[in-house]
Amino acid sequence: MRTNTVKTVVLLSGLAGALVLVGQLLGGLGGAVVGLLLGLALVGGSYWWSDRMALRAAGATLIGEGEAPRLHAAVRELAGRAGMAMPRIAISPSPQPNAFATGRDQRHAVVCVTQGLLDRLPPEEVRGVLAHELAHVRNRDILIGSIAAAIATGISFIANMAMFAGMFGGDDDDAPNPLALLLLAVLAPVSATLMQLSLSRSREFEADRMGAEILGDPAPLARALARLEVEARRTPMHVDPAHATAYIVNPLTGRQVRFAHLFLTHPPTEDRIERLVGRTVDELAG
Repeated sequence: MRTNTVKTVVLLSGLAGALVLVGQLLGGLGGAVVGLLLGLALVGGSYWWSDRMALRAAGATLIGEGEAPRLHAAVRELAGRAGMAMPRIAISPSPQPNAFATGRDQRHAVVCVTQGLLDRLPPEEVRGVLAHELAHVRNRDILIGSIAAAIATGISFIANMAMFAGMFGGDDDDAPNPLALLLLAVLAPVSATLMQLSLSRSREFEADRMGAEILGDPAPLARALARLEVEARRTPMHVDPAHATAYIVNPLTGRQVRFAHLFLTHPPTEDRIERLVGRTVDELAG
């Protein structure tokens, strides 16, 4: 737990520092201030509207207790175990079994499950998924992820400005080297993205650990992860890649990319299961 917390602080600090550094390289102190203000503005927007944006992207609808009494009862019981407020509940029509949590704090949190999750997983595994998502809410991972995404976006935005400045800038002797600006425009967004994804993977491990703690047994969550990994490969989900990090299992699983381990939004499911129960996916399935 302590290792993941330290890693989170280091990565967030690195992202924030990179944003200010990029701004400073472009415009000295004034550029650094612009970079910082841009990052703060993006963080603010993500903080206040994350729930509405995520639900809209998933095509999800908030549901009342009368519409899904068993689901509400399971969430209420697990939230009580976690010592936290009852979140709102939403259902996405996607047939792929999956789930995510969103909202800026516990009072505004939403746990969203797909229809495929309710249709294809047994109740104890659904509880495992719900416990994982409640752990994200309790750990304020939605806010942490929003901050990381906002800073990474700010770095990319400033880097793109650098690229245009390098391509179309004038002949001012005091201006930054155009080649250096173009190099910065390429490397800065990649570095920011890698740090953001590393942070996401770290928070998934911690949510798994706490979710198992809420359940009192890691096995249901481990079995759910194994099943979700298989189903994600079988059943496509039409989701914006920018929202893929929110789901318990990457809904875009199956895409083959060079150096894919660097660009994973989630830790390998095999590693998550082994941390939970000390067994591989094949052993669990057997």
